[in-house]
Amino acid sequence: MKLVTVRALALGAVSILALASGAFAQDYALRFQSSDPAGNPNFGLQQDWAKMVAEQTDGKVTIEMMPVETIVAHSETQDAVAAGIIDGHFTDTSYFAGKEPALGLIANPVGAWSDPNQMLDFVYNGGGKELMNEILEPYGLHFIGPTTPGLEAFVSKVPLDGVDDLKGLKLRAPEGMVQKVFAAAGAAPVNLPGSEVFTSLDKGVIDAADYNTFSTNQSQGLHDIAKHPVYPGFHSLPLIEVSINKATWDSMPAEVQNQVAKATKDFAQYQIQKLNERDQAAVANSASDVVIHDWPAAERAKFRSIAKKQWAEAAKASPYSQKVYDTLIAYLESKGLMGAD
Repeated sequence: MKLVTVRALALGAVSILALASGAFAQDYALRFQSSDPAGNPNFGLQQDWAKMVAEQTDGKVTIEMMPVETIVAHSETQDAVAAGIIDGHFTDTSYFAGKEPALGLIANPVGAWSDPNQMLDFVYNGGGKELMNEILEPYGLHFIGPTTPGLEAFVSKVPLDGVDDLKGLKLRAPEGMVQKVFAAAGAAPVNLPGSEVFTSLDKGVIDAADYNTFSTNQSQGLHDIAKHPVYPGFHSLPLIEVSINKATWDSMPAEVQNQVAKATKDFAQYQIQKLNERDQAAVANSASDVVIHDWPAAERAKFRSIAKKQWAEAAKASPYSQKVYDTLIAYLESKGLMGAD
């Protein structure tokens, strides 16, 4: 009897030491759903994120990345994560603006960013991450960090060197903030699906378009008919959120949380670098008659000042929207990115 007791005590001591050392730390096999299809280059990069998480955590956290619609519709992933149907999502935050309008404003404050790192700095150092979690955690999600598919270039058949050149410009812009900001700048926005952009440019229905990154625009032949792209872009850079079920996150040891957060932060830089390489290669391979226009900082600031009035309107939608607006303006002003009103 004494031998059994001694053995039990010894095993208990070993168990305690093992737990203390992390040798028997819980493993997490998670499923995340993306808002991108399997064939999208961004989905391929997101699979690299899953590998980065596994490496950072020494295999304690493994993630199966699933393409859009695998388990639920793209607009239902927030509820699915909260319910534990999936463990997390990799998605455009604006899809959930119907629940909380603030998510639409923070997801893509049109005109705010001229570089992906400006947005990342706002999230990590300007109060954006804290705001995201203040909004999301009551829904049962924890925001790990942001990434982005990149700053969209602007497609144009006519030279655009600043805000004044937007006046009267017939352009394709989706409904919502993008359309409102361009209208406020004096342009004449038209709501067209992406599938009709090429034909509409070719036939002269529009002269310019909000569409995609420089390399994507070029690969789809848009620069063959619209030879005055604005690059780097000045208007649209979406925030893609990487969020997880809050209870799952809270169950992770702090060390594992930090490793997953670091992998996510590192991934954002990795994605930016990969997309920038594609854009730079596309720029280098542009036809000789394609003229690239890079707006000076002063013109970008003018566009932000016009956009600011639309952000202010959006801020009225909810208390959190106002909080996003105030935090965003404080950040932009602190960095000298706002022009005179």
